[in-house]
Amino acid sequence: MKFFNAFLLSGIFCFIAQIILDNTKLTPGHITSLFTVLGSGLAFLGIYEKLIEWGGAGATVIISNFGNMLYLGVVEGFKEMGILGVFGGLLVKSSAAISAAVIFSFFFALFFKPKS
Repeated sequence: MKFFNAFLLSGIFCFIAQIILDNTKLTPGHITSLFTVLGSGLAFLGIYEKLIEWGGAGATVIISNFGNMLYLGVVEGFKEMGILGVFGGLLVKSSAAISAAVIFSFFFALFFKPKS
């Protein structure tokens, strides 16, 4: 059932993104930013944690989870260091994922040539 829930949840997010892409003039970059903000908003409201419990990987591998992780880092930083912790804790939770993306992108760029 966990696999079905993950597939269903990420499918719903993708469906919403496709509807937005087809019916508006927003670009994929706009939609990515929108979903990041949506993820942080859902985390603020306490909904994203419930989505993770229900959907598992379906909620943790999509771009809205980046917004969730940013929000969690800001809250943790604020609790530890006050207002300056907001800036210091911003990328604490997601720094491993960002580093991995940069490193893997570098190696893929070395081994694969883009199409002209």
